Amino acid sequence: MSPSAEPSPAAVRLVDVSEPVLEQLLTVAIQDADPDEVTPPLGSASGWNSERISWFREYHHAAAGLDGPAQQKSWAISSDGKLAGSIRLKRTGADSLETGIWLGRSFRGYGIAREALRLVIDRAAASGAAVLEADTTAGNAAALVLLRSAGAEFEQGEASGAGAVPVKARILLR
Repeated sequence: MSPSAEPSPAAVRLVDVSEPVLEQLLTVAIQDADPDEVTPPLGSASGWNSERISWFREYHHAAAGLDGPAQQKSWAISSDGKLAGSIRLKRTGADSLETGIWLGRSFRGYGIAREALRLVIDRAAASGAAVLEADTTAGNAAALVLLRSAGAEFEQGEASGAGAVPVKARILLR
């Protein structure tokens, strides 16, 4: 039997964001992701600046649970024991949740995002939500493929001042 040309799928887990995990996740973000993929634009300096780093820490501290004050939960994504990125759920309505994900560049293209999304869809369904939503742009081909693979339906908006065409994805959970 010849070896497969395809890499074997990584063992993907969602990990609660404790203080040590948060610092490891921040290191992955700084070393392996564009700050615009991970945080909103903040501060006067471009790139990973102190405002973005502070926001990152505060965001993950606040995202401690769907029933908490922020009504959101974030997890680190572990792939074969290495932190690869983050995924979240946020309450947006009585029976709807929103998700978002980022992965470090070196973890992209291996099916990690697909498995992490599958895991978060399971958690969203278990929470009683009827729909899982995600926002992206028409130019984010990787996100569109990922969401389509999970059965998402898409609604395209109008171009903004920056020219990006927003896309809302909806995954029915029941």
